[in-house]
Amino acid sequence: MTLNSAVLDEFAAALGPKGLTTDAEAIAPLLTDWRGLYTGAAKAVLMPASLADVQALVRLAAKHRVPLVPQGGNTSMVGGATPPPDGSALIVSMRRMAAIRAIDRSARTVIAEAGVILEMLHEATAAHGLRFPLTLGAKGSATVGGLVSTNAGGTQVLRFGTMRKLVLGVEAVLPDGSVHAGLSALKKDTRGYDLDQLLIGAEGTIGIVTAATLRLVPQPVDLATGWCGVESPQSALALLRWLELRSDAAIESFELMPDHSIAAVLNHLPGTRCPVDGRHRWHVLLDYAGPDAQAELSALLGTALGDGRITDAAIASNVAQSQAFWRLRDSISAAERALGPAIQHDISVPVDAMPDFMIDTAAAVEVAYPGVEASGYGHLGDGNVHFHVRAPAMPDGDVAQWRKGAGYAASMMVYQRVVAAGGSISAEHGIGQMKRAALAQLSDPARLMTLRAIKTALDPLGIMNPGKLVPLASDTVAQ
Repeated sequence: MTLNSAVLDEFAAALGPKGLTTDAEAIAPLLTDWRGLYTGAAKAVLMPASLADVQALVRLAAKHRVPLVPQGGNTSMVGGATPPPDGSALIVSMRRMAAIRAIDRSARTVIAEAGVILEMLHEATAAHGLRFPLTLGAKGSATVGGLVSTNAGGTQVLRFGTMRKLVLGVEAVLPDGSVHAGLSALKKDTRGYDLDQLLIGAEGTIGIVTAATLRLVPQPVDLATGWCGVESPQSALALLRWLELRSDAAIESFELMPDHSIAAVLNHLPGTRCPVDGRHRWHVLLDYAGPDAQAELSALLGTALGDGRITDAAIASNVAQSQAFWRLRDSISAAERALGPAIQHDISVPVDAMPDFMIDTAAAVEVAYPGVEASGYGHLGDGNVHFHVRAPAMPDGDVAQWRKGAGYAASMMVYQRVVAAGGSISAEHGIGQMKRAALAQLSDPARLMTLRAIKTALDPLGIMNPGKLVPLASDTVAQ
Protein backbone atom coordinates (compact mmCIF):
# COMPACT_ATOMS: atom_id res chain seq x y z
CA MET A 1 0.00 0.00 0.00
CA THR A 2 1.18 3.49 -0.87
CA LEU A 3 -0.70 6.22 0.95
CA ASN A 4 -0.43 8.82 -1.79
CA SER A 5 -2.37 11.96 -2.61
CA ALA A 6 -4.74 10.09 -4.91
CA VAL A 7 -5.80 7.79 -2.07
CA LEU A 8 -6.24 10.74 0.29
CA ASP A 9 -8.36 12.44 -2.36
CA GLU A 10 -10.70 9.44 -2.32
CA PHE A 11 -11.11 9.73 1.43
CA ALA A 12 -11.68 13.49 1.14
CA ALA A 13 -14.34 13.01 -1.52
CA ALA A 14 -16.13 10.42 0.62
CA LEU A 15 -16.09 12.50 3.81
CA GLY A 16 -16.68 16.00 2.51
CA PRO A 17 -14.81 19.27 3.14
CA LYS A 18 -14.75 18.91 6.95
CA GLY A 19 -14.00 15.21 6.98
CA LEU A 20 -10.25 15.18 6.38
CA THR A 21 -7.30 17.33 7.30
CA THR A 22 -3.65 17.13 6.30
CA ASP A 23 -2.70 20.24 8.25
CA ALA A 24 0.42 19.44 10.26
CA GLU A 25 -0.48 21.75 13.16
CA ALA A 26 -3.93 20.18 13.51
CA ILE A 27 -2.51 16.66 13.37
CA ALA A 28 0.42 17.19 15.77
CA PRO A 29 -1.53 17.01 19.09
CA LEU A 30 -3.01 13.67 18.04
CA LEU A 31 0.31 11.96 17.41
CA THR A 32 1.52 11.64 21.01
CA ASP A 33 -0.14 9.77 23.85
CA TRP A 34 -1.21 11.45 27.11
CA ARG A 35 1.88 10.28 28.98
CA GLY A 36 4.24 11.38 26.24
CA LEU A 37 5.75 7.91 25.85
CA TYR A 38 4.66 7.14 22.30
CA THR A 39 4.74 9.37 19.23
CA GLY A 40 3.60 8.29 15.80
CA ALA A 41 3.08 9.82 12.40
CA ALA A 42 0.04 10.28 10.17
CA LYS A 43 -0.46 12.01 6.84
CA ALA A 44 -4.07 12.86 7.60
CA VAL A 45 -6.84 12.72 10.16
CA LEU A 46 -10.26 11.44 9.08
CA MET A 47 -13.20 13.07 10.87
CA PRO A 48 -16.47 11.27 10.15
CA ALA A 49 -19.73 12.95 11.09
CA SER A 50 -22.10 9.98 10.68
CA LEU A 51 -22.36 6.22 10.63
CA ALA A 52 -22.39 6.37 6.83
CA ASP A 53 -19.12 8.31 6.90
CA VAL A 54 -17.46 5.65 9.03
CA GLN A 55 -18.69 2.93 6.70
CA ALA A 56 -17.31 4.81 3.71
CA LEU A 57 -13.86 5.38 5.21
CA VAL A 58 -13.56 1.77 6.43
CA ARG A 59 -14.46 0.45 2.97
CA LEU A 60 -11.85 2.71 1.40
CA ALA A 61 -9.30 1.61 3.99
CA ALA A 62 -9.99 -2.03 3.14
CA LYS A 63 -9.78 -1.30 -0.58
CA HIS A 64 -6.38 0.38 -0.29
CA ARG A 65 -5.11 -1.63 2.72
CA VAL A 66 -4.76 1.54 4.81
CA PRO A 67 -4.49 0.97 8.59
CA LEU A 68 -6.87 3.00 10.76
CA VAL A 69 -6.29 4.22 14.32
CA PRO A 70 -9.56 5.23 16.04
CA GLN A 71 -9.19 8.06 18.52
CA GLY A 72 -11.55 9.76 20.96
CA GLY A 73 -10.13 12.08 23.60
CA ASN A 74 -6.56 10.79 23.14
CA THR A 75 -6.35 10.05 26.86
CA SER A 76 -5.05 6.48 26.51
CA MET A 77 -2.60 5.57 29.26
CA VAL A 78 -1.06 2.70 27.27
CA GLY A 79 -0.47 4.19 23.83
CA GLY A 80 -3.68 2.63 22.56
CA ALA A 81 -4.71 5.52 20.30
CA THR A 82 -1.31 6.52 18.92
CA PRO A 83 -0.55 5.82 15.25
CA PRO A 84 2.56 3.84 14.27
CA PRO A 85 5.72 5.87 13.65
CA ASP A 86 6.06 4.87 9.99
CA GLY A 87 3.15 7.08 8.88
CA SER A 88 1.32 4.17 7.28
CA ALA A 89 -1.94 4.69 9.20
CA LEU A 90 -4.63 7.33 9.24
CA ILE A 91 -6.13 8.60 12.48
CA VAL A 92 -9.92 8.38 12.71
CA SER A 93 -11.05 11.10 15.10
CA MET A 94 -14.58 10.44 16.34
CA ARG A 95 -15.06 13.90 17.86
CA ARG A 96 -17.59 15.04 15.20
CA MET A 97 -19.91 12.15 16.08
CA ALA A 98 -20.95 13.77 19.34
CA ALA A 99 -24.74 13.56 19.35
CA ILE A 100 -26.85 12.21 22.17
CA ARG A 101 -29.45 10.50 20.04
CA ALA A 102 -32.01 9.70 22.72
CA ILE A 103 -32.60 9.66 26.47
CA ASP A 104 -35.36 7.36 27.70
CA ARG A 105 -36.33 8.35 31.24
CA SER A 106 -38.66 5.40 31.81
CA ALA A 107 -36.18 2.81 30.55
CA ARG A 108 -33.26 4.71 32.11
CA THR A 109 -31.12 4.52 29.00
CA VAL A 110 -29.22 6.90 26.76
CA ILE A 111 -27.95 6.39 23.24
CA ALA A 112 -24.74 8.39 22.84
CA GLU A 113 -22.43 8.61 19.87
CA ALA A 114 -18.76 7.73 20.18
CA GLY A 115 -17.52 11.33 20.32
CA VAL A 116 -19.68 12.41 23.26
CA ILE A 117 -17.42 13.63 26.07
CA LEU A 118 -18.12 11.98 29.42
CA GLU A 119 -18.64 15.25 31.29
CA MET A 120 -21.20 16.37 28.69
CA LEU A 121 -22.98 13.03 29.05
CA HIS A 122 -23.19 13.63 32.80
CA GLU A 123 -24.70 17.07 32.23
CA ALA A 124 -27.22 15.86 29.65
CA THR A 125 -28.50 13.00 31.77
CA ALA A 126 -28.64 15.15 34.92
CA ALA A 127 -31.11 17.44 33.13
CA HIS A 128 -33.47 14.44 33.05
CA GLY A 129 -32.98 13.55 36.71
CA LEU A 130 -30.70 10.64 35.81
CA ARG A 131 -26.98 9.95 35.72
CA PHE A 132 -24.47 7.78 33.97
CA PRO A 133 -22.67 6.20 36.94
CA LEU A 134 -19.12 6.17 35.67
CA THR A 135 -16.61 8.93 36.25
CA LEU A 136 -12.86 9.36 36.09
CA GLY A 137 -10.22 12.05 36.16
CA ALA A 138 -10.27 12.52 32.37
CA LYS A 139 -14.03 13.08 32.23
CA GLY A 140 -13.49 16.44 30.50
CA SER A 141 -11.86 14.80 27.48
CA ALA A 142 -12.59 11.05 27.52
CA THR A 143 -15.26 10.01 25.03
CA VAL A 144 -17.94 7.33 24.98
CA GLY A 145 -16.19 5.46 22.17
CA GLY A 146 -12.95 5.33 24.11
CA LEU A 147 -14.72 4.27 27.31
CA VAL A 148 -16.43 1.42 25.51
CA SER A 149 -13.32 0.36 23.62
CA THR A 150 -11.20 0.13 26.78
CA ASN A 151 -13.88 -1.20 29.15
CA ALA A 152 -13.19 1.81 31.34
CA GLY A 153 -13.74 1.66 35.09
CA GLY A 154 -13.24 4.78 37.18
CA THR A 155 -14.22 5.47 40.75
CA GLN A 156 -17.77 4.07 40.93
CA VAL A 157 -17.08 0.48 39.92
CA LEU A 158 -17.60 -0.63 43.52
CA ARG A 159 -21.34 -0.10 43.17
CA PHE A 160 -22.08 0.05 39.43
CA GLY A 161 -19.37 -1.95 37.67
CA THR A 162 -17.20 -1.22 34.64
CA MET A 163 -18.42 -0.35 31.14
CA ARG A 164 -19.23 -4.02 30.54
CA LYS A 165 -22.01 -3.64 33.11
CA LEU A 166 -23.15 -0.24 31.87
CA VAL A 167 -23.21 -0.83 28.10
CA LEU A 168 -26.53 -2.28 26.97
CA GLY A 169 -25.85 -2.20 23.25
CA VAL A 170 -23.21 -1.20 20.70
CA GLU A 171 -23.26 0.15 17.17
CA ALA A 172 -20.00 -0.37 15.31
CA VAL A 173 -18.52 -0.58 11.84
CA LEU A 174 -16.62 -3.80 11.29
CA PRO A 175 -13.43 -4.14 9.22
CA ASP A 176 -15.30 -4.95 6.00
CA GLY A 177 -17.51 -1.87 6.31
CA SER A 178 -20.58 -3.74 7.55
CA VAL A 179 -22.51 -2.42 10.55
CA HIS A 180 -23.16 -4.22 13.79
CA ALA A 181 -26.50 -2.63 14.77
CA GLY A 182 -26.72 -3.61 18.41
CA LEU A 183 -28.33 -0.59 20.06
CA SER A 184 -31.68 -2.20 20.87
CA ALA A 185 -30.57 -3.24 24.38
CA LEU A 186 -32.35 -6.59 24.44
CA LYS A 187 -32.57 -8.21 27.84
CA LYS A 188 -32.64 -11.67 26.25
CA ASP A 189 -30.72 -12.64 23.13
CA THR A 190 -29.29 -16.10 22.48
CA ARG A 191 -28.09 -15.77 18.88
CA GLY A 192 -24.62 -17.01 19.74
CA TYR A 193 -21.53 -14.94 20.53
CA ASP A 194 -22.25 -11.60 22.17
CA LEU A 195 -20.83 -9.13 19.65
CA ASP A 196 -21.47 -6.17 21.95
CA GLN A 197 -19.29 -7.65 24.65
CA LEU A 198 -16.67 -8.63 22.09
CA LEU A 199 -16.35 -5.01 21.00
CA ILE A 200 -16.20 -3.69 24.57
CA GLY A 201 -12.54 -3.64 25.57
CA ALA A 202 -11.35 -4.52 22.05
CA GLU A 203 -9.48 -1.19 21.74
CA GLY A 204 -10.66 -0.63 18.17
CA THR A 205 -8.85 -3.73 16.88
CA ILE A 206 -11.94 -5.42 15.38
CA GLY A 207 -14.17 -2.46 14.59
CA ILE A 208 -14.90 1.20 15.20
CA VAL A 209 -17.54 1.90 17.84
CA THR A 210 -19.88 4.63 16.59
CA ALA A 211 -22.53 4.70 19.35
CA ALA A 212 -23.64 2.88 22.48
CA THR A 213 -26.78 2.40 24.52
CA LEU A 214 -25.86 3.02 28.14
CA ARG A 215 -27.54 2.24 31.43
CA LEU A 216 -28.57 5.17 33.61
CA VAL A 217 -29.52 5.31 37.28
CA PRO A 218 -31.56 7.86 39.26
CA GLN A 219 -29.78 10.85 40.73
CA PRO A 220 -29.16 10.10 44.41
CA VAL A 221 -31.52 11.74 46.85
CA ASP A 222 -28.48 12.72 48.87
CA LEU A 223 -24.77 12.09 48.35
CA ALA A 224 -22.13 12.63 51.00
CA THR A 225 -18.37 12.71 50.46
CA GLY A 226 -16.05 11.79 53.28
CA TRP A 227 -12.28 11.87 53.81
CA CYS A 228 -10.56 9.77 56.47
CA GLY A 229 -7.06 9.24 57.75
CA VAL A 230 -6.10 5.60 58.34
CA GLU A 231 -2.99 3.81 59.56
CA SER A 232 -2.55 1.32 56.74
CA PRO A 233 -4.16 -0.28 53.67
CA GLN A 234 -5.22 -3.13 55.95
CA SER A 235 -7.03 -0.61 58.19
CA ALA A 236 -8.70 0.86 55.11
CA LEU A 237 -9.99 -2.54 53.98
CA ALA A 238 -11.28 -3.26 57.48
CA LEU A 239 -13.08 0.11 57.40
CA LEU A 240 -14.63 -0.70 54.03
CA ARG A 241 -15.94 -4.05 55.23
CA TRP A 242 -17.25 -2.45 58.44
CA LEU A 243 -19.07 0.26 56.48
CA GLU A 244 -20.52 -2.23 53.99
CA LEU A 245 -22.17 -4.17 56.80
CA ARG A 246 -23.85 -0.99 58.05
CA SER A 247 -24.65 0.90 54.85
CA ASP A 248 -26.92 -1.33 52.73
CA ALA A 249 -24.85 -0.87 49.51
CA ALA A 250 -24.72 2.91 49.95
CA ILE A 251 -20.98 3.21 49.30
CA GLU A 252 -20.36 4.24 45.71
CA SER A 253 -16.63 4.97 45.81
CA PHE A 254 -13.81 4.02 48.15
CA GLU A 255 -10.36 5.35 47.20
CA LEU A 256 -7.10 4.64 49.03
CA MET A 257 -4.13 7.02 48.77
CA PRO A 258 -0.76 7.18 50.57
CA ASP A 259 0.20 10.39 52.32
CA HIS A 260 3.13 11.10 50.00
CA SER A 261 0.76 11.13 47.01
CA ILE A 262 -1.46 13.70 48.73
CA ALA A 263 1.61 15.75 49.61
CA ALA A 264 2.64 15.69 45.94
CA VAL A 265 -0.81 16.96 44.91
CA LEU A 266 -0.77 19.77 47.47
CA ASN A 267 2.61 20.85 46.16
CA HIS A 268 1.41 20.55 42.55
CA LEU A 269 -1.82 22.53 43.10
CA PRO A 270 -1.10 25.80 44.93
CA GLY A 271 -3.82 26.94 47.31
CA THR A 272 -5.15 23.48 48.06
CA ARG A 273 -5.25 21.80 51.45
CA CYS A 274 -5.86 18.34 52.83
CA PRO A 275 -9.42 17.89 54.21
CA VAL A 276 -8.06 16.53 57.51
CA ASP A 277 -5.50 18.19 59.75
CA GLY A 278 -2.08 16.78 60.52
CA ARG A 279 -0.26 13.96 58.76
CA HIS A 280 -1.81 10.56 58.24
CA ARG A 281 0.01 7.60 56.72
CA TRP A 282 -2.89 6.78 54.39
CA HIS A 283 -6.07 8.52 53.26
CA VAL A 284 -9.49 7.27 52.22
CA LEU A 285 -11.96 9.18 50.05
CA LEU A 286 -15.49 7.82 49.81
CA ASP A 287 -18.91 8.68 48.41
CA TYR A 288 -22.00 7.58 50.31
CA ALA A 289 -25.51 7.72 48.81
CA GLY A 290 -28.82 7.55 50.63
CA PRO A 291 -31.93 9.47 51.67
CA ASP A 292 -30.04 11.15 54.51
CA ALA A 293 -26.48 10.53 53.44
CA GLN A 294 -24.81 13.40 55.29
CA ALA A 295 -26.23 12.42 58.68
CA GLU A 296 -25.68 8.71 58.11
CA LEU A 297 -22.08 9.06 57.04
CA SER A 298 -21.37 11.51 59.84
CA ALA A 299 -22.68 9.03 62.39
CA LEU A 300 -20.75 6.12 60.90
CA LEU A 301 -17.45 7.99 60.73
CA GLY A 302 -17.98 9.35 64.22
CA THR A 303 -18.32 5.80 65.50
CA ALA A 304 -15.32 4.66 63.48
CA LEU A 305 -13.23 7.49 64.93
CA GLY A 306 -14.32 6.65 68.45
CA ASP A 307 -13.48 2.98 67.89
CA GLY A 308 -10.03 3.83 66.54
CA ARG A 309 -10.79 2.51 63.07
CA ILE A 310 -9.71 5.85 61.57
CA THR A 311 -7.36 8.58 62.74
CA ASP A 312 -9.44 11.58 61.61
CA ALA A 313 -12.36 12.39 59.31
CA ALA A 314 -14.01 15.22 57.43
CA ILE A 315 -17.27 15.36 55.48
CA ALA A 316 -17.82 17.76 52.59
CA SER A 317 -20.47 20.29 53.55
CA ASN A 318 -21.55 21.11 49.98
CA VAL A 319 -21.05 20.16 46.33
CA ALA A 320 -18.12 22.53 45.87
CA GLN A 321 -16.29 21.02 48.81
CA SER A 322 -16.99 17.51 47.54
CA GLN A 323 -15.52 18.50 44.18
CA ALA A 324 -12.47 19.89 45.97
CA PHE A 325 -11.98 16.55 47.75
CA TRP A 326 -12.19 14.69 44.45
CA ARG A 327 -9.89 17.13 42.72
CA LEU A 328 -7.12 16.02 45.07
CA ARG A 329 -7.70 12.38 44.15
CA ASP A 330 -8.02 13.07 40.42
CA SER A 331 -4.79 15.07 40.39
CA ILE A 332 -2.53 12.34 41.76
CA SER A 333 -1.43 11.08 38.36
CA ALA A 334 -0.47 14.55 37.11
CA ALA A 335 1.23 15.43 40.40
CA GLU A 336 3.31 12.27 40.43
CA ARG A 337 4.24 12.75 36.79
CA ALA A 338 5.60 16.17 37.77
CA LEU A 339 7.90 14.50 40.33
CA GLY A 340 9.88 12.80 37.60
CA PRO A 341 9.90 9.79 35.28
CA ALA A 342 8.13 6.69 36.47
CA ILE A 343 6.56 3.54 35.12
CA GLN A 344 2.86 3.30 35.92
CA HIS A 345 0.99 0.06 36.32
CA ASP A 346 -2.80 -0.23 36.14
CA ILE A 347 -3.38 -3.61 37.76
CA SER A 348 -6.00 -5.49 39.73
CA VAL A 349 -5.87 -8.17 42.39
CA PRO A 350 -8.59 -9.70 44.56
CA VAL A 351 -9.88 -7.00 46.90
CA ASP A 352 -8.86 -8.78 50.09
CA ALA A 353 -5.33 -9.25 48.71
CA MET A 354 -4.87 -5.61 47.73
CA PRO A 355 -3.51 -4.17 51.03
CA ASP A 356 -0.76 -6.77 51.43
CA PHE A 357 0.03 -6.63 47.72
CA MET A 358 0.57 -2.86 47.80
CA ILE A 359 2.92 -2.98 50.79
CA ASP A 360 4.81 -6.17 49.96
CA THR A 361 5.30 -5.46 46.26
CA ALA A 362 6.56 -1.92 46.88
CA ALA A 363 9.10 -3.26 49.37
CA ALA A 364 10.20 -6.09 47.08
CA VAL A 365 10.70 -3.82 44.06
CA GLU A 366 12.71 -1.29 46.07
CA VAL A 367 15.00 -4.06 47.37
CA ALA A 368 15.47 -5.60 43.92
CA TYR A 369 16.12 -2.27 42.18
CA PRO A 370 17.96 0.08 44.57
CA GLY A 371 17.20 3.75 44.09
CA VAL A 372 13.64 3.37 42.78
CA GLU A 373 10.59 4.44 44.77
CA ALA A 374 7.54 2.22 44.51
CA SER A 375 4.04 2.93 45.78
CA GLY A 376 0.40 2.44 44.92
CA TYR A 377 -3.00 4.07 45.27
CA GLY A 378 -6.36 3.30 43.79
CA HIS A 379 -9.84 1.87 43.98
CA LEU A 380 -9.71 -0.36 47.05
CA GLY A 381 -13.37 -1.32 46.65
CA ASP A 382 -12.69 -3.18 43.40
CA GLY A 383 -9.04 -4.20 43.84
CA ASN A 384 -7.65 -1.82 41.21
CA VAL A 385 -4.15 -0.56 42.10
CA HIS A 386 -2.33 2.22 40.27
CA PHE A 387 1.20 1.14 41.09
CA HIS A 388 4.11 3.45 40.25
CA VAL A 389 7.82 2.72 40.11
CA ARG A 390 9.71 6.01 40.06
CA ALA A 391 13.14 6.07 38.44
CA PRO A 392 16.29 6.81 40.47
CA ALA A 393 17.86 10.23 40.02
CA MET A 394 19.60 10.33 36.65
CA PRO A 395 20.24 12.65 33.70
CA ASP A 396 17.22 13.10 31.45
CA GLY A 397 19.06 11.49 28.58
CA ASP A 398 19.37 8.21 30.49
CA VAL A 399 15.66 7.79 31.27
CA ALA A 400 14.75 6.07 27.99
CA GLN A 401 17.48 3.51 28.51
CA TRP A 402 16.37 2.95 32.10
CA ARG A 403 12.80 2.29 30.92
CA LYS A 404 14.04 -0.35 28.50
CA GLY A 405 16.39 -1.95 31.01
CA ALA A 406 15.87 -1.89 34.78
CA GLY A 407 12.49 -0.17 34.48
CA TYR A 408 11.14 -2.89 32.21
CA ALA A 409 12.52 -5.61 34.45
CA ALA A 410 10.89 -3.95 37.48
CA SER A 411 7.58 -3.83 35.60
CA MET A 412 7.80 -7.52 34.79
CA MET A 413 8.44 -8.19 38.45
CA VAL A 414 5.28 -6.27 39.36
CA TYR A 415 3.26 -8.12 36.73
CA GLN A 416 4.58 -11.51 37.82
CA ARG A 417 3.46 -10.77 41.36
CA VAL A 418 0.06 -9.69 40.03
CA VAL A 419 -0.36 -12.98 38.18
CA ALA A 420 0.76 -14.94 41.25
CA ALA A 421 -1.96 -13.15 43.25
CA GLY A 422 -4.59 -14.18 40.71
CA GLY A 423 -4.92 -10.68 39.28
CA SER A 424 -4.79 -8.87 35.94
CA ILE A 425 -2.00 -6.78 34.42
CA SER A 426 -4.64 -4.37 33.08
CA ALA A 427 -7.53 -3.30 35.26
CA GLU A 428 -9.10 -0.40 33.36
CA HIS A 429 -6.65 1.26 30.94
CA GLY A 430 -6.33 -1.57 28.42
CA ILE A 431 -3.28 -3.19 26.85
CA GLY A 432 -2.55 -0.78 23.99
CA GLN A 433 1.03 -1.13 22.82
CA MET A 434 2.60 -0.64 26.25
CA LYS A 435 1.56 -4.00 27.71
CA ARG A 436 1.59 -6.23 24.63
CA ALA A 437 4.86 -7.97 25.50
CA ALA A 438 3.85 -8.49 29.12
CA LEU A 439 0.53 -9.97 27.98
CA ALA A 440 2.41 -12.31 25.63
CA GLN A 441 4.73 -13.46 28.39
CA LEU A 442 2.27 -13.82 31.25
CA SER A 443 -1.04 -14.88 29.70
CA ASP A 444 -2.14 -18.48 29.40
CA PRO A 445 -1.96 -19.99 25.90
CA ALA A 446 -5.75 -20.20 25.59
CA ARG A 447 -6.17 -16.43 26.01
CA LEU A 448 -3.45 -15.63 23.48
CA MET A 449 -4.80 -18.12 20.95
CA THR A 450 -8.30 -16.69 21.29
CA LEU A 451 -7.18 -13.06 20.96
CA ARG A 452 -5.18 -13.81 17.83
CA ALA A 453 -7.90 -15.98 16.29
CA ILE A 454 -10.59 -13.33 16.77
CA LYS A 455 -8.37 -10.60 15.36
CA THR A 456 -7.44 -12.68 12.32
CA ALA A 457 -11.00 -13.79 11.64
CA LEU A 458 -12.63 -10.36 11.88
CA ASP A 459 -9.77 -8.23 10.56
CA PRO A 460 -7.90 -10.40 8.05
CA LEU A 461 -6.30 -7.36 6.40
CA GLY A 462 -4.97 -6.13 9.74
CA ILE A 463 -6.20 -2.56 9.20
CA MET A 464 -7.88 -1.97 12.57
CA ASN A 465 -5.60 -0.24 15.09
CA PRO A 466 -2.53 -2.33 14.25
CA GLY A 467 -0.03 -3.09 16.97
CA LYS A 468 -2.51 -2.68 19.82
CA LEU A 469 -3.89 -5.22 22.33
CA VAL A 470 -3.13 -8.43 20.42
CA PRO A 471 0.44 -9.67 21.08
CA LEU A 472 2.64 -10.06 18.01
CA ALA A 473 4.82 -13.08 17.36
CA SER A 474 7.83 -10.80 17.85
CA ASP A 475 6.86 -9.76 21.38
CA THR A 476 9.48 -11.04 23.82
CA VAL A 477 10.63 -10.31 27.33
CA ALA A 478 13.46 -8.09 26.11
CA GLN A 479 12.25 -4.67 24.91
